Amino acid sequence: MGNCCGRGSTAVDDNFAGFDLTGTNDPKVIARETCFTEDEVYALFELFRQVSTSVVADGLIHKDEFSVAIFKTSKTNLFVERVFELFDVKKNGVVDFGEFVRSLSVFHPHAPLRDKIDFSFNIYDMKHTGVIEKDEVSHLLLALLHENPDLRLPKEAVADLVDRTFQEVDKSKSGYISKEEWHTLCSQNPTVIAYMTLSVLKELTTRFPSFVFKKQT
Repeated sequence: MGNCCGRGSTAVDDNFAGFDLTGTNDPKVIARETCFTEDEVYALFELFRQVSTSVVADGLIHKDEFSVAIFKTSKTNLFVERVFELFDVKKNGVVDFGEFVRSLSVFHPHAPLRDKIDFSFNIYDMKHTGVIEKDEVSHLLLALLHENPDLRLPKEAVADLVDRTFQEVDKSKSGYISKEEWHTLCSQNPTVIAYMTLSVLKELTTRFPSFVFKKQT
């Protein structure tokens, strides 16, 4: 692939107008640090371009754009907010191209299982205490159930489910789930974090073939 960014500077192609693809956002740099090839990074740029201009055309993904594009809902919920917060590595309320692709890399089928487990643990660790507490699991589970009418459960049933889960996973009987206990659970039962793998990420260049081809020389 040719150097589309011209020595790391912002590309002059109209497709890149308004987007910063320099420094840590340089596709070559991102490809070296993620599970994606350089072609796939450019394909992801097409997705990023569509998402980041869907509401506010500023070359950044805002929470409402993230919610619609990734979760197909105009309403933000606790789960959406947690995932967005983890994508927003700089903690400035928006997600730039580099943050988007690097965070998305953990969902790649070839991403290390440990990385997937750590990311999923951080989704539940809403208080940033380094452990998962019962109320965190309950709040997140209730938020997910609220978005799916077919899986509605009374709060009592959710509380009972959480209690039984903690009885099984909390081997130390500390009242919370440590990162080590979470790793043990997910390593023995990978289906617990099946949502952390998106097979579509292996099909990026076939979904955006014209864009990738245009970037080649």
